[in-house]
Amino acid sequence: MFRHYDYTLIVPVLLLCGFGLLMVYSSSIVVALHDDKPADFFFTHQLMNLVAALIAFLVAMLFPYKAYERFTKLILGVSLVSLVAVLIIGIGQASTGAQSWINIAGFNFQPSEFVKIGLIIYLAAVFSKKQNYISNFSRSVVPPLIVIVVTFMLIVAQPDLGTGMIVVAVAGVMIICSGMRGKHLFGLLSLGGIFAVIGLSVFFLFGSSLMPEQYSRIGAAYAPFDHPAGGYQLRNSYIAIASGGLTGRGLGESIQKYRFLPEPYTDFIMAIVAEEFGLVGVILVIGLLAYLVFRGFMTGIRCKDTFGSLLAIGITGMLGVQSVINLGVVCGFVPVTGVPLPFISYGGSALVLFMFSMGILVNISMFVSWKSKKAPEQEMDIPQSPFHQQNYVQK
Repeated sequence: MFRHYDYTLIVPVLLLCGFGLLMVYSSSIVVALHDDKPADFFFTHQLMNLVAALIAFLVAMLFPYKAYERFTKLILGVSLVSLVAVLIIGIGQASTGAQSWINIAGFNFQPSEFVKIGLIIYLAAVFSKKQNYISNFSRSVVPPLIVIVVTFMLIVAQPDLGTGMIVVAVAGVMIICSGMRGKHLFGLLSLGGIFAVIGLSVFFLFGSSLMPEQYSRIGAAYAPFDHPAGGYQLRNSYIAIASGGLTGRGLGESIQKYRFLPEPYTDFIMAIVAEEFGLVGVILVIGLLAYLVFRGFMTGIRCKDTFGSLLAIGITGMLGVQSVINLGVVCGFVPVTGVPLPFISYGGSALVLFMFSMGILVNISMFVSWKSKKAPEQEMDIPQSPFHQQNYVQK
C-alpha cells in the first residue's frame, strides 16, 4: 500500500528529523550536565517527541485529506477555545515570559502551534466552498479575515508575536492564492500596509513602556553590540557562525554551546550547525527545507481539488515562513521571536505539528499527477484549483 506515497517528500523529512535529533544531542549535552541532569536528558526527550511525531506523520499520511473538510467547524472551535484557555490563570502556564503552554496529565503542549494547522484547514475549506462567489469581497473574504484577526490577537495576548506573525503571513499566502479579484487583493494589501505602518509607529513611540521586552529585542537584533545584555545571544550566534568556516569544527566540537549561547538546542540551533558543520552543513539543511517548500508548492499547483490545493499551499507556506523567520533571527535580520527551526530545534509541539502537516501534504501528493499518466483525482472529477481554473463554479 505504501508504494503509492510520495517518497520525494518523505525521505527529506526523515533526513531532517534524524539530523535534528543528532544536533539536539550535540548542542544540549553541556546544558544538561550544568543543570545536574544526564547528558542525554534533552536527547531522550526529543527522541520521545520524535516517536510521537512519527506516529502523527503516519496517521496523517493514511488519513484521506478530504475528510478534514467535514470537521472544519469543530477544528476551528477547538483551536479558538484552546487559545482562550491558555490565557486563563490556572490553566495556562508561563515559560520564557509568555503564557503559551497547557499541561494535561503531565504532558506540556503549546496550543498556538496546533492552531496553525487548524487555521490552514479552516481557510482551505472556506475558500474552496466560496469559489462560486469569490469575487464578492464581503461574503467570501471578510468572514475569514475576522477569524484571522481574532486568532492573531489571542496569540499576541500571550504574548507570542513570532507565532502571530507566522499565522498572518500564512493566511496572507492562502488569501493571495484563493482566486479573489485583483482589485480586492490590492485593497487588502494596502489596508494591511496602513495598519502595519500605524502599528510600527505606535510600537516605536510607546513600545518601550507598553512592550518593554519586545522593544528591547528590536534594539538587540539590529544593534547587538550597543545592547550588552539584549544582544548577548545574537553576538554569540555570530561568533558560532563565523568560527564554523566552510566545513566546521566537527560534530560535538562547538565552543559556543559551553554556556556562551543560551539554550543552543532551541531557536539558535542553526548557529551550532554552522559551527560544527560549517557552510556545507548549513547549505544542506537549508537545501532540504527549500526542496520541501518547492515540492509542496508544486503539489498545490498541480492538485486539481481546490481544497487540497489551498491546504498544500498553506502547509508549505507555514514551513517556508517559519524557516525564514528562524534563520533570520539567527543571522540578526529578524528580532528574537522564539520560533523554532522546523524538524531541527528541540521541542515536541512544533515537531508533532510539522510532522502531522507533512503527513497531510504527502497524502495530498498521492492524488497529484507527476507524470503524463492519469492521476487518481482526474478519475474522481475533482474541481480545478485556483491555479488551473480560477472562476470555476463549485458543483
